[in-house]
Amino acid sequence: MSSEGVDSESKVSGNQANIPAHIRRELDIDDGDKLRWHIESDGTLRVRVVQQRSGTFSDFDGYDGDRATAVESDHDAWGVDLE
Repeated sequence: MSSEGVDSESKVSGNQANIPAHIRRELDIDDGDKLRWHIESDGTLRVRVVQQRSGTFSDFDGYDGDRATAVESDHDAWGVDLE
């Protein structure tokens, strides 16, 4: 991406600004990601994308609901199977 000139513009509305779609795609920004803002000493604004797709549950797809469970009788207070 070019560091000179204007790649895109977006309008601020209240406390929010939109990230143009092509920038989201190029930087792989997705819902839940965070933006860290830093103002350089020369007044330049730097934004760093912090992606939330890593960590303990990054590969967890969730329970697909293929079998019923009776939570109170099948699990203890910590969610461990009692079977």
